[in-house]
Amino acid sequence: MEVHDSPCCLSQSRSEFRSLMSTWRVHRSVQKVAVIALLAILVFPALAQQAADLTQRSLEDLMNIKVTSVSKKEQKTSEAAAAVFVISREDIRRSGALNIPDLLRMVPGLDVAQIDAGRWAITARGFNGQYSDDLLVLIDGRTVYTPIFAGVFWDSQNVALDTIERIEVIRGPGAAVWGSNAVNGVINIITRKADDTQGGYAVAGLGDIGTGPETVVYGGKVRGLGAYRVNAEGFHYNSLPTFGGIDGQDDWRLVHGGFRTDSTL
Repeated sequence: MEVHDSPCCLSQSRSEFRSLMSTWRVHRSVQKVAVIALLAILVFPALAQQAADLTQRSLEDLMNIKVTSVSKKEQKTSEAAAAVFVISREDIRRSGALNIPDLLRMVPGLDVAQIDAGRWAITARGFNGQYSDDLLVLIDGRTVYTPIFAGVFWDSQNVALDTIERIEVIRGPGAAVWGSNAVNGVINIITRKADDTQGGYAVAGLGDIGTGPETVVYGGKVRGLGAYRVNAEGFHYNSLPTFGGIDGQDDWRLVHGGFRTDSTL
């Protein structure tokens, strides 16, 4: 006795086969989408972090960083006729430094020496000392040297790091543009615009070497006058131990405040 498949059974088998194939294709598509999404989650943050790293940028991008301290006008570093180094806001955030002298350690060719807990000796091109007077230091284009010896007391010139936009360092003579004190170079600390720091925030720190810095910053606007920012900062760093292990009696404490206003006439 012979058994033959009827046409209705064949058509039913074909429809089931097509249904299975379509379901398999859907599952394969879902798997591909899931794999692509997983790769995007893993790869894109790494690419973003790599792009933010200045060491991974091309030479053309680095030469297009704009500075203002060389000729008192905005220009690209490739067009600046000086050896200039820029510490950006991102560099400051990633450095972990607590003060400006520690930030300046990353500048090539700049001699930064710490005498005790609160005194520093900073210069370029040699002849370093606490009372070096051949390096011009500016904050937003205004000189901050003391008239006692025409140098800088770094323990009293402390700017809240969160309010700094960038630090431009010129190694080499700059007296033709900036005048006296710029024999060995210029350090120009440029703070952020008041428009970019609207609102308020507070920062506090605590560690085994001291307390702080505790920083309070608030920015706002006055109708018809422009934007403003006020800030206050305080810290206390413990004394450095001597070679004999005793207290060096050189602890560094400071409380100071500042403000900035930006207006358009």
